[in-house]
Amino acid sequence: MIYEHLKQTIDRDEISASRVMNSWRYKPLLPIQADSKVPPLSVGWTPLYDTPRIAEALGVRQVWVKDDGANPTGSLKDRASTMVLARALEQGIPIVSTASTGNAAAALAGLGASVPEVDIVIFVPATAPEAKIAQLLVYGATVMLVEGTYDQAFDLCMETCEAEGWYSRNTGVNPFTTEGKKTVSLEIAEQLNWSVPDVVVVSVGDGSIISGTYKGFYDLYQLGWIDKIPRLIGVQAKGSSVVARAWENNLRAEDIVPGEANTIADSISAGLPRDRAKALRAVRETSGAYITVSDDEIVQAIPEFAQLSGVFAEPAAVTAYAGAKRAVETGVIHRDERVCLLMTGNGLKDVRRAQQSVAQGIRVQPTIDAVRSALVQA
Repeated sequence: MIYEHLKQTIDRDEISASRVMNSWRYKPLLPIQADSKVPPLSVGWTPLYDTPRIAEALGVRQVWVKDDGANPTGSLKDRASTMVLARALEQGIPIVSTASTGNAAAALAGLGASVPEVDIVIFVPATAPEAKIAQLLVYGATVMLVEGTYDQAFDLCMETCEAEGWYSRNTGVNPFTTEGKKTVSLEIAEQLNWSVPDVVVVSVGDGSIISGTYKGFYDLYQLGWIDKIPRLIGVQAKGSSVVARAWENNLRAEDIVPGEANTIADSISAGLPRDRAKALRAVRETSGAYITVSDDEIVQAIPEFAQLSGVFAEPAAVTAYAGAKRAVETGVIHRDERVCLLMTGNGLKDVRRAQQSVAQGIRVQPTIDAVRSALVQA
């Protein structure tokens, strides 16, 4: 069995002693040759913050925030893209393509720009946030703005990849994306000296991040490097909650039908989640749960979370915090538990929503008296 082999060939202490301060420190646990070329941009080893004010706000024992908005293109999706591009380099693949609501596209475009041997083609809904589309164009990717939904962009991307012989990075299709995303769990465990949280909260759209998170902890548990797998709590926006409803109704993944995909959190908007089977398994196998929150809760969470933690997260990421609040209120997360919130994307990804979540600044004349008067009235 693969885990028995790995136990004999990989030492946890050697991993911890590595001077490689990015996701490639875990290369022995990834499906790539030891001497394979990898993209030069440094992905992973993002900060894990102890946030006592968040813990107090939630009313739980302890909270850590894993800030994956600190990755090169501002999201956790960089982990998947660096893995996929490493595979493309290993296999001599010249064109890689993906469909995305923004973050996976930016990750592939940005990481791809650092790898001149590979060309990048992106399919993205024309309604995606302007900042995310701008990222793709700045990085020099070929960008197809699809006049349709994410699911239509996904289908068009897959059809084109098959017809043209391109390598698809798409979620739920390319297993290397899961292998890349699992490194976030490896980092959380190592950064906590291999003592994992009781609960990890993850926002869910296509289901790829929560399934990768599960895979990472599962690998470590099978290797005997951690003594348990954390309970995984998936959080979806109410307007795009296909997986949550399937979990509530105890449905099998194959019984899920397309549903509504209408939420301000564009990165987790998916009518038919592509990794739905793995997303359901991640929660069911860890005795976790699914939670849904409204768009209003998500918007309110943006400044609240930032002011309590110092981390500015985009709507899809801060959905995890909004969901954690509801999970504590409903008893899904217990008050004596240690919790990790996975922040999957930087708030600068969607500045327009952030602006909607806060009041305007105070206008003053350029005099100290005006400042003092404004402060009195504030």
